[in-house]
Amino acid sequence: MPQNSQPAVKTLQMANALLLPEVIKLLQEGHTVTLPLRGNSMRPFLEDGRDKALLSIPKAIRVGDAVLAEITPGHYVLHRIVDISNGQVTLRGDGNFATEHCRIEDVKAIAKGFYRKGREKLDSTDGFKWRIYSWWWTRLLPLRRYLLFALHPHVPRRIKEWKD
Repeated sequence: MPQNSQPAVKTLQMANALLLPEVIKLLQEGHTVTLPLRGNSMRPFLEDGRDKALLSIPKAIRVGDAVLAEITPGHYVLHRIVDISNGQVTLRGDGNFATEHCRIEDVKAIAKGFYRKGREKLDSTDGFKWRIYSWWWTRLLPLRRYLLFALHPHVPRRIKEWKD
C-alpha cells in the first residue's frame, strides 16, 4: 500500500430494527454513539446518508430536543419533540408535516449534536447555530410545506427542464 493512502472504509447496512437495539445497549452502558442518519424526515438541516448524530442517554427531555424514540415496537425515529404532556411525547421530523407519539420511557436517546456536511466538528444542539435554526424552523411550521418543496432536489432539475 502506498505510504499516504488510507485503507478503504467498508460500510455495512442493516435494518434499524436490528441495529438500534444494539446502539441503545451501548448507550445504556454509558457510551456515546455516532449514528449515520438515514431518511429525509429531518430535512433541510440534516440529510440522508450525509450527516451523523452524536447520541447519549437523556438525563431530561424538553420540547425542541431531537431524540431517538421507539414509536412502535422495533420502529425508531430521530425527530424533534414538539409536545410533552401526561407522560406522552409528540414528535415531528423537521421535514415532516405529521406527528408521531410515544411514551416518555420510549425516548431512548438524545442528540447531543450533529456532524454535518462531512465536517469533523460537531454542531452541538446546545450551540448558538442549532438554537437559532431550531427557533426559526419550528415557528415556520405553516410555511414549511412550501419551503420544503422549494428545497427538494427535484425542483432545480424540473425548472431547468422547463427552461430548455
